[in-house]
Amino acid sequence: MRIEELTAKALDTANLDRYQLAIAVAKRSNELQNGASSKLNIDLKTIKPADLALMEIAEGLVVIKGFEPKENS
Repeated sequence: MRIEELTAKALDTANLDRYQLAIAVAKRSNELQNGASSKLNIDLKTIKPADLALMEIAEGLVVIKGFEPKENS
């Protein structure tokens, strides 16, 4: 899946705006780099942590706390 499609799916799944998604991806990526295990069966040696974090968010495997859901206008 292309990054653009993955980002769109993550935005819909997490119900966040793109700025909140960027922060969430950065935080999860940091966790992965510091030894957190992946929620997908993907080795960190074969994929960038930011891409893996985006995949996890898009699949709904990571709970994102602290953000208000975006308003649909």
